[in-house]
Amino acid sequence: MAGLILKNVNKIYDKKTHVIENLNLEIFDGEFLVLVGPSGCGKSTILRMIAGLEDINSGEILIDNKIVNNTPPKDRDIAMVFQNYALYPHMTVYQNMAFGLKMRKFKKDVIDKRVKESAEILDLGELLDRKPKQLSGGQRQRVALGRAIVREPKVFLMDEPLSNLDAKLRVQTRFELKKLHKRLGATFIYVTHDQVEAMTMGDRIVILDKGVVQQVGTPDEVYHYPANMFVAGFIGSPAMNFLDAGIIGKQGTLGIRPEYFTVGEAGTHVFKVVPELVETLGSEKLVHFVISDKKVTAKVPSEVDIVPGREVVFSVDESKVILF
Repeated sequence: MAGLILKNVNKIYDKKTHVIENLNLEIFDGEFLVLVGPSGCGKSTILRMIAGLEDINSGEILIDNKIVNNTPPKDRDIAMVFQNYALYPHMTVYQNMAFGLKMRKFKKDVIDKRVKESAEILDLGELLDRKPKQLSGGQRQRVALGRAIVREPKVFLMDEPLSNLDAKLRVQTRFELKKLHKRLGATFIYVTHDQVEAMTMGDRIVILDKGVVQQVGTPDEVYHYPANMFVAGFIGSPAMNFLDAGIIGKQGTLGIRPEYFTVGEAGTHVFKVVPELVETLGSEKLVHFVISDKKVTAKVPSEVDIVPGREVVFSVDESKVILF
């Protein structure tokens, strides 16, 4: 296994479009690092640069303390899993998993051992003789993972591997990926646009916008201590509310998470509002209202009696408010 370092990495298209700007990032050996951000922020480009599928215009990429800028992808000792499973339809699961090793002239007994060990890890043992068309989406994704695992690479790169799965299967596969990471002790670099995936899977999260790193931190750090308004608004669902700080006699912008609103006057700052909409989600309710011409969302327990059009008092404790 190995750590990675990206030093002052820049990627420019057509001599004018700065896709990645002065990227400095250290990824620790055995870490599960998630790159997250909106579409077009450069996260997949970073993955391709690490893999060697994209050249860099300046800077250095080090894998296991060795500069790999000019090292071909096949010699970087990484394995990549894509959103598209990219399985050979005419091959069985076993053949798909073994193909890369076969092309590298591994001995048959080594190939067999690695494929069967990986199949056991991924619960694919009974599916080795099936072809991709006979598998579910989740099973195909596990085969794609298995094909990467048999390589025993220094680094796993994953580019939105769960995007083609339905909501229930995504949750299940997230859990399986975390278990797999723990079992292998490998370095995982995972790309997603889904902040829920990022928060639930990453040891650390790198939040990107327009090719620039906005913050690097643990899920708790980026949620509770966002570096700026972009991070605060991107991480969290529903998103953080932003209000003019003048309503509490301060300058700047207030950031208040929906769950930090409490019904009643127990908090430091009190707001009397008239809800426009109440969404019931089973265990909780989302209450939508307006403060100083700004749309605001509060999250409250489902048993709280709130209806649209009837005034309610909310309060927020000073310690829960972030001032930008």
